[in-house]
Amino acid sequence: DVVKYFLRLLDEDKDLSSGIAAIKTLLKILEKTEFETIHILHTTMREAVAAMRHTDLPIAAIVSAGELFCRFITLSLDDKHMEECRQIMLHRGTIFLTKLLNSRHQVIAKQAQRFINDGCRILTHSRSRVVLKALIAASKNKKSFHVYVTQGGTGNPGEEMLQDLKDVGIDCTLILDSATGYVMESVDFVMVGAEAVVESGGIINRLGSYTMGLCAREMKKPFYVLAESFKFTRLYPLNQSDLPDEYKYSRKDLKDVSKVHPLVDYTPPAYITLIFTDLGVLTPSAVSDELIKLYM
Repeated sequence: DVVKYFLRLLDEDKDLSSGIAAIKTLLKILEKTEFETIHILHTTMREAVAAMRHTDLPIAAIVSAGELFCRFITLSLDDKHMEECRQIMLHRGTIFLTKLLNSRHQVIAKQAQRFINDGCRILTHSRSRVVLKALIAASKNKKSFHVYVTQGGTGNPGEEMLQDLKDVGIDCTLILDSATGYVMESVDFVMVGAEAVVESGGIINRLGSYTMGLCAREMKKPFYVLAESFKFTRLYPLNQSDLPDEYKYSRKDLKDVSKVHPLVDYTPPAYITLIFTDLGVLTPSAVSDELIKLYM
């Protein structure tokens, strides 16, 4: 039932991220289930997150969103009756979800559009909901700019991004992923989303993001990342091979990954200029401090 509800949420709203869908699913479990102890609640939530991880969707946002949600709702609940605790947690969970839903449309988009000037050229990778919202917000603010969108690999999500931009009247061009270096010299900055922000301040994102970061640094172009705080995750990869396979590959391919390419890659913090989040505009080095605050 957990997985069915989770997948139905994503099917009904194509603009919903897997992380937000995971939080909505956990909130529904909290609403519909009675728990005798906090320990049982924690166990149930962990089992639900594990079930959602076993779908064929990228798991980075599911894991981080689930951990942060459970951490937030269970803070300081000592010496209270369980039903009272459940009502408090429901209230906190609703606040948590509302804050995250507003973060993409209001907080992050507002921060990012200050960096988008008239006449600028922007390079983005694949399709990112939060980047799309920021670009739309800038366009509504009467700013004129051009966006280069990479195809983004399997499924061509870049084509979806291109159509979304065209639908709101933003000038845009679809380019091959391999044309990143060619186009880089003519853009003002790179703006990408992220599936996860790790402890080092680096990001896990669609395959090709690392290549884009390398090109941007070599050509001295700013590399901006837009990501909601529920994507902050307690991982500390040092390189590509350090990323767990379950983060990099589709579940159906995990038995033998030698013949398939990864879906995501890791971009180290050295290649990232700024990270725009609902917690503020951060340098990569500030991410570990924010993670400590989130999980304390």
